[in-house]
Amino acid sequence: MDASQSANTAELQSFLEQEKQKAVLNELVGKLTDVCWEKCITYAPGSKFSSSEVSCLSNCAQRYLDTSTLILRRFQNMQR
Repeated sequence: MDASQSANTAELQSFLEQEKQKAVLNELVGKLTDVCWEKCITYAPGSKFSSSEVSCLSNCAQRYLDTSTLILRRFQNMQR
């Protein structure tokens, strides 16, 4: 394999890794939205969320992200 092919392969691998990260992030956002919506929105929303819904959504999202980060770190530590 010549230098040009090596550069193309590295570029492709980098692109694929970025796309994989985007897909993981999109999946995380989708799950977070589903979980927090089910937990916090108890009836059809009007034009605005109530203050309790806003607070619930914010807290739910933060806990979900914190938990996801903790789990990811544990898996990374297990692979070492």
